[in-house]
Amino acid sequence: MNTAEDLQSQYDPNHLNKTLADFVLQRREKPDLFAWCEPFYESVEYQYGIGHHMYRRVMLSANSNHVVVEDQKTGKAKEMIMMGSNSYLGINNHPKVKAAAIAAAEKYGAGAGSPPHFSGYYDVHRALEQGLSELKGAEDTCLYPSGYSTNVGVLSCFLGPKDTIIIDKLAHASIIDGALLSGAKITTFRHNDMDSLERVLIQTKKGLGDRLVVVEGVYSMDGDIAPLKAIYDLVKKHDAKLMVDEAHSTGVLGKTGKGSPEYFDLEGKIDIVMGTFSKSLGGVGGFISAKKEVIRYLRFFSRAYFFAASPTPMQVAAQSAALEVLKSEPQWHAQLWENIKYFHAELKKRHFDIERTQTAITPIVIGDTFIMREIAKFMDEQGVFVNPVPYPAVARKKDRLRLSLSAAHTRADLDKVISLLDEAEAKYKFVKREEM
Repeated sequence: MNTAEDLQSQYDPNHLNKTLADFVLQRREKPDLFAWCEPFYESVEYQYGIGHHMYRRVMLSANSNHVVVEDQKTGKAKEMIMMGSNSYLGINNHPKVKAAAIAAAEKYGAGAGSPPHFSGYYDVHRALEQGLSELKGAEDTCLYPSGYSTNVGVLSCFLGPKDTIIIDKLAHASIIDGALLSGAKITTFRHNDMDSLERVLIQTKKGLGDRLVVVEGVYSMDGDIAPLKAIYDLVKKHDAKLMVDEAHSTGVLGKTGKGSPEYFDLEGKIDIVMGTFSKSLGGVGGFISAKKEVIRYLRFFSRAYFFAASPTPMQVAAQSAALEVLKSEPQWHAQLWENIKYFHAELKKRHFDIERTQTAITPIVIGDTFIMREIAKFMDEQGVFVNPVPYPAVARKKDRLRLSLSAAHTRADLDKVISLLDEAEAKYKFVKREEM
């Protein structure tokens, strides 16, 4: 078998292992505003040419357990097993959800036509707000055009220079960006480490302003669950406020899929609950659920809400239908967890490094950028869609394939993926031998 060094020798070393971090440094070194774009363009073109660029693949069908994708080499359509979608319950393709979107498009047209404070607020928006408030045990809900703008909009609105935002070290980019825009002091604590969190809470206690702790119910790269009850108790003990990003928790955690608060018996107790529609609920957009006074303040002072066009009526109607499916068809939540338990057990038998995952997000740590890209290419050629994630999206030597499980996956789908991962391991030897 060829070694990794032998395989790499076939390629141009000037482009082979470049990551986004390399071009950030180049940008700082070049005086011209766009001078750094050309080498970046050339590097991505090279990655395309050798089959290592697995981003922006063109989808030709609905996103389900199987998809039709335009092959990057041939331009022809090919069917693949989808292991890279965040549609954990398969609701995006549910007949009731599609029917609701179609009916709303017929009634209201394609777009809302305005921000919500002017002419962009419809009865379907109000209905979705009410449904989400019920789901999260909150008094009211504010809708945003995207999950990213939700976090940016709320954090930049509520906090200022005298305040402190305390975030988990693995916080999503939208949380970091919102915190930066707020002008508040930003302090981190070690990932899911309660001793570290308490030290930070004690150290910031004498500050002049307010403190907001921001965590995620499920972390998007490792798939692990935040210990929300312990976090909640510490936040209350030290007289701070708590915001939970439920992007990857809604539809996944809890007895009925309501998310982290249900999972930890904290429904209605979290100060600010953030969520998205682009994962389990199968659409696009975001929301904040909280006390009615908090939501009213956001509607007038959150620029990401006030100055943005409303989500389209057909999109909003689809999300209300998705909530109804989540409530009335619990089999999808049950099937998702059956798939999670089976797939994780099989990967652990093989000693694959799947980090701390406890949920549908399933990382397979490769640890080497080149080998990770080769395996992603191999899986693509064999008809399995996986997402390669190199540094700086994850720590150095933590390059990984990020697989996502869905209720739509069949046992045959999962067995096929496992078999191909076995082939990849036999070829590339990415499992550390001391773990065997």
